[in-house]
Amino acid sequence: MMERGDAPRRTKNQTRCGVLIRQLMAGSALAWCAMELCPSPASAQRTVAPATAQTVSVNIPAGELNHALLTLSQTAHLQIFYDMAKVKGLHANAVSGTMTTDQALSRILAGTGYSFSRMGNKISLVPASANITLGPVRVGGTVTHQDPTGPGVGYVAENTMTATKTDTPLMEIPNSIYVITKQQMVDQQPQNISEALRYAPGVKADSAGGVGSGAAFNQGGGITQRGFNTTQFVDGLMSSSQAAGETAFVDRVEVMNGPASVMYGQVTPGGMIGMSLKKPTDTPLHQVSLGFGSWGRYEATFDTSDKITKSGNVRYRIAGIGVTQGTQTDHVDYHRVGVLPSITWDIDAKTSLTFLGSYMYTPGTGTSYAVQYPIQGTLVTDGFKRIPRSNFIGFTNWNEDSVKDAMFEYQFKHEFNKYINFSQTFRWEKSDVNLKEALNDGSVSSTDFANQYYYTDAHHTVTENKSMDARFTGKLATGPLHHTWVVGSDFRSFDNNFQSQTEPEDTIINVYHPGESSYTPCYNINSNSGCQNTLTKEQYNYFQEGIYFQDQIKWRGLSVIAGGRQDWVNTTTNAISYDNTSNIKIADGPDHTKQPQSAFTWRAGLVYQFNFGLAPYFSYSTSFVPQSQTDYRGQPFAPLTGNQYEAGLKYKVPNKEIFVTAAAFHILENHYSIKDMEHTGYSTDAGTVKSQGFEVSVNANVTKNLRLIASYSFTDARFAKNNRTAKRINPVTGATYGDAISEQGMSVPYIPRNMASIFANYTIPSSIVKGISINGGIRYTGSSYAGYVESFKSPDYLLFDIGANYDFGAATSVLKGLKAQLAVSNLTNKYYMPSCDNYDCYVGQGRRLYGNLTYNW
Repeated sequence: MMERGDAPRRTKNQTRCGVLIRQLMAGSALAWCAMELCPSPASAQRTVAPATAQTVSVNIPAGELNHALLTLSQTAHLQIFYDMAKVKGLHANAVSGTMTTDQALSRILAGTGYSFSRMGNKISLVPASANITLGPVRVGGTVTHQDPTGPGVGYVAENTMTATKTDTPLMEIPNSIYVITKQQMVDQQPQNISEALRYAPGVKADSAGGVGSGAAFNQGGGITQRGFNTTQFVDGLMSSSQAAGETAFVDRVEVMNGPASVMYGQVTPGGMIGMSLKKPTDTPLHQVSLGFGSWGRYEATFDTSDKITKSGNVRYRIAGIGVTQGTQTDHVDYHRVGVLPSITWDIDAKTSLTFLGSYMYTPGTGTSYAVQYPIQGTLVTDGFKRIPRSNFIGFTNWNEDSVKDAMFEYQFKHEFNKYINFSQTFRWEKSDVNLKEALNDGSVSSTDFANQYYYTDAHHTVTENKSMDARFTGKLATGPLHHTWVVGSDFRSFDNNFQSQTEPEDTIINVYHPGESSYTPCYNINSNSGCQNTLTKEQYNYFQEGIYFQDQIKWRGLSVIAGGRQDWVNTTTNAISYDNTSNIKIADGPDHTKQPQSAFTWRAGLVYQFNFGLAPYFSYSTSFVPQSQTDYRGQPFAPLTGNQYEAGLKYKVPNKEIFVTAAAFHILENHYSIKDMEHTGYSTDAGTVKSQGFEVSVNANVTKNLRLIASYSFTDARFAKNNRTAKRINPVTGATYGDAISEQGMSVPYIPRNMASIFANYTIPSSIVKGISINGGIRYTGSSYAGYVESFKSPDYLLFDIGANYDFGAATSVLKGLKAQLAVSNLTNKYYMPSCDNYDCYVGQGRRLYGNLTYNW
């Protein structure tokens, strides 16, 4: 029995181990922690669980790396081998919370230039590879904690910030969220965000057809989710930035299907697209590429990231692109140069600040209204020749679509303590757009349908967007319940100055033989010019502010989420139109419209995770989107309000990177807006729309050689409560027929019921051939209706994509880091129409080839 004040007796084994450790640390370059070899009496008889599966509670402050490693080794009973001389002076990050030992060690080492490898419970520090650019380090068959805004691993991402604005595993979120990882984009080589979304469940990304073969995604990009138009968010803020649509500047793309208004405000019930811009990496990154492709595409990109200070607490990254190409349509070109620099400053262990900026000059966006062809010659070929995709139906000397886009953003984060964190993101954007185009006025020659009548338009638009999101987050426990809470506020100020001139030229262009059509403009901004045109000036100002709260509650395998938000929106529109011949104001609508709107939205959901990997869930959520439009009478539309019920299953195969999601949904949206067929240029309130269906998806890194994604979506979108009627249209003649019938119960146009896709990448084993991977995909899109009373359909289509890449470094170490890649979309060059309205069709993108050489060092 030990008396008070006596020192505890040490065993002979402990004494020998203590001497051994001191000798090794004093006389050897290799320092190691041997807590398992030198057990205490309390732990000598127990078996230590494998560290890869061990979860520990750690609280290691920032400081000297050697001290942090020793503390972790003692806490988790690890053997960590490393060279003391090489880590001397390096700074370790603070780590606090409950996590796996791999996660703790990964966070400690972030930014030090070191990673680790594992054999059982023995760990060795190794220099971080400069070529690890596609996700967290893989060690011992497991993956360290993934960055929720980072590139993911292979085709699988485990965490996200999109749905909750907190670092949350996908398995704990009672909503459908799909991540397009960086590796998937590398394998498929999409040239814009629309193409990156081709394999996403519930998303139709090609409604505008092949006109966007070079252009970036923007708010008018023809992308829908679950039957509703979508909105893009970049780093958590709504954006119309051209940089956001440039895949060379994006680390990952996320699809959240279903309402997201609680966290983001003005989002339709269909969902949102979230993107993460490239930011400085913890490990050095150096990459350049040269590309080539169809329609004369030539491209050069670079992407480099490294530390500025010796300790690595200040790091930079800069990405850039230069590209030029034609498109499948004559006289429609795509040209762009852009740069995205960023700097991250870890002010201390708990505070960081990141600055990003971009400038993009796109003198040719690769888009044009002149490739929206008439139904006769596209959809209808009985008695009509097919119109070639290369035909430019417009004026070759009046054809401009250029954009200048600048952006500045900062992200600030501070951890007050283990209970409260603060983060803030602010972005300023400005875009300057010039457009000259010819538009079909709907008239056709009485003697030959191929002779179409056109009028001209020119407009200049300057938009400025300022947005900010600030929030406090934290964790706390109330008895057995663990809470992750968020309280925040955001605002968005959007100013648009628009000036347009249209001239009723009524020039005839033959859709089969447009030729080198010429047009002499009679445009003059000054009045009394004698020009027969209309001048329109419009100023649109939008300001939105919202406050929101959310609580994520965990109890054993059960996760519950609940949150709410209040939004206030004010829009002001000043629009004036003049007859430029007489300088007389035209009474075509209100000159001054103010529309204050507000709404409260909320959501609640739960998910339960079983030990074998299955997680059923259910959620209810609402949405709110203010509308600034007016009908032909000048009456403003009521806000769009919606709600969704969603139930589903998520399954993560234990110890595998295979993630399966199945979801069923039921959505209602009130005041759904559609094109007014009786008043050109206006919309009308279509009442309530109901969208219901289900989605199934798989994201899998099946083996180290095989990656796979697959999905099926069924969407039945129909007009529900609706008092509108319309006549059906004959697609051959364009004339209406029969009596007017009710739109209620009719399908919403342009939305296919069925979509399915599969894509896989396979690396051929090195025992057969070294360094070669092949991939391929199949995309099926079902038929969709044109018009609002199911007059006729756009047919379904099936497309094939293939690709291959070769790693020269597998053949010789001299060429290490050099890779070649080839990607072909629409392999069979199928002529298809992704969408048609009552009179016109968009034609899909034909066969496109793209290849590049990439060098990493």
